Amino acid sequence: MKQFDHLMLFFLLHTSCSTLLTLAQAPAAAPVVAPKAALVLAPASSPAPPGPTNVTKILEKAGQFSTFIRLMKATQVANQLLGQLNNTNNGITIFAPSDSAFSSLKSGTLNSLSDEQKVELIQFHIIPTYLSSAQFQTISNPLRTQAGDSADGKFPLNVTSSGDTVNITSGLTNTSVSGTVYTDGQLAVYQIDRVLQPLQIFDPRPPAPAPAPAKSKKKKDDDVADSPADDSTDNSKAVRFTMGNNVGLFGVTAIVIALISL
Repeated sequence: MKQFDHLMLFFLLHTSCSTLLTLAQAPAAAPVVAPKAALVLAPASSPAPPGPTNVTKILEKAGQFSTFIRLMKATQVANQLLGQLNNTNNGITIFAPSDSAFSSLKSGTLNSLSDEQKVELIQFHIIPTYLSSAQFQTISNPLRTQAGDSADGKFPLNVTSSGDTVNITSGLTNTSVSGTVYTDGQLAVYQIDRVLQPLQIFDPRPPAPAPAPAKSKKKKDDDVADSPADDSTDNSKAVRFTMGNNVGLFGVTAIVIALISL
């Protein structure tokens, strides 16, 4: 009986160990994960439209154009360009003098200019069309600037190129393009190292002298007409004098003859 109990205990222990071994070798069950909520993607936002082209901001970013910027703002030319660039398709080309270019001017030059002349000076540096560097080789001179008429003696501006060198002359100033500041197909800004001085402002030609008044023909005719009249007056006096003398002589002769007859 005791032997049977030992056998049953051995069987139970063997069964329990087998069960535990089987459970230990079995892979662990994957944890239950709650399903994730579906992600809803918002539509991609379109890029913001580019802001209006601002010449002064372009020059400020480039640096060394503070005097030119100040004059553009003071003369309201900056606002005019902002309107032109964002409301028309004509394009603009600017020859921007550096600060050192203005420093090389004679002391007091800018202060001696009137408000109107300052506007013309800034506008003389602006071409109302877009010019790429390649177009400098084919343009026709003189160029018309925003200052007005390009005729000789007013606002002539001539641009010529030789290889990579672009030369500019105003009749008083000779300089060249020293670099490209900005270009986008509508606006081109080129740096120059001298201020372009137009003839109309810095060397105005005096007006032609008025022709001397011609001597009146009527006066000449009157002078000619007066001469015979004077001569006739003098002659009449001589005739009267001669006749008076003759009458006196005739009277004396008659008296003498009468005395002799007695």
